[in-house]
Amino acid sequence: MVDGSGCVGLPGLVDCHTHAVWAGSRAEEFKRRLAGERYTDILEAGGGILSTVRATRAADLEALATLCASRLQKMRRRGVTTVEVKSGYGLAPEAEERLLRAAREAGRRAGIRVLTTFLGAHAVPAEHRDDRAGYLREVIEDQLPRVAELADFVDVYVDQGAFTVEEGRAVLEAGQQYGLGLRVHAEQVAHTGAAAMAAALGATSADHLERIDAAGIEALAAHGMVAVLLPGAMLYLRDAAPPVARLRAAGVPMAVATDLNPGTSPVDDLWTCATLASVTMGLTVEEALLGITANAGRALGRPDLGVLRPGAAGDMVLVETPPGEPTDPEALIQYLGPPSIRAVIHRGRIVEGRC
Repeated sequence: MVDGSGCVGLPGLVDCHTHAVWAGSRAEEFKRRLAGERYTDILEAGGGILSTVRATRAADLEALATLCASRLQKMRRRGVTTVEVKSGYGLAPEAEERLLRAAREAGRRAGIRVLTTFLGAHAVPAEHRDDRAGYLREVIEDQLPRVAELADFVDVYVDQGAFTVEEGRAVLEAGQQYGLGLRVHAEQVAHTGAAAMAAALGATSADHLERIDAAGIEALAAHGMVAVLLPGAMLYLRDAAPPVARLRAAGVPMAVATDLNPGTSPVDDLWTCATLASVTMGLTVEEALLGITANAGRALGRPDLGVLRPGAAGDMVLVETPPGEPTDPEALIQYLGPPSIRAVIHRGRIVEGRC
């Protein structure tokens, strides 16, 4: 038994967009960006994602699973019971398979629900720099068949310096043939039309969206997609906010995620992201809470996640409000950083807590 008096009871939190399995450090890149270098310039010079690819390829399955499990355990202690984990730092058939296996093993060790996403189309690796078409064929013909049974979704990074809308469509359509759910990194650095393309294919979410246009918003609304907002990346890249008011007016549900990664969003606290989504993007308290619970579940095509009702996943978190504050969810979003967690219940079992 857990005494929940004085606590706010919420569904188990859902972090619906992370890159939580990687090796290596991007601390040097952080200093360069603080000095004014643009991330896209660093990426084109072989840094960014590509530096993490080099370190991650050099790590074995055990090392990657251990690193990822440590990150997931930290999330669970803060009330997160479901995490989406992407590959995308391998960019080769065996390496991408290793990342997805590591993510699944990390979820088992951490006692947390992990949904996996194949992101072979994250960047063009150095060895294919002069053969984009060849790498795209490898993603579709070699990587995807090898990892399809290990993944729940296929994702693609469509943006300036990454993949084109046409290339992204080819990858998503190939993943669809394997029964994978569809997701897309869209409209972050430049507007491309990726959100509307993914909507037409039946994707569950489009993520980032700082530069989505009216047509893209209309497509998300028409196809029932979730807009996944990533305030950590927006903050670290000193970017403009997505058009939250227009998404709201169109009736597009909004989720909030950490985008945990070593370069552009080294943020592992979903509570902080919920607060930042309110302060820097304009979400209401209710929208922020829905963003890390029910709408995050919808972004993963799982209406049983992030909700408390019969037939749901059986995940719950008991949260203590700060001293002197009323027992009210608003107090949980007002304060920056994780609140005190009294108990975390996962699949109907207490996995963290003071009894």
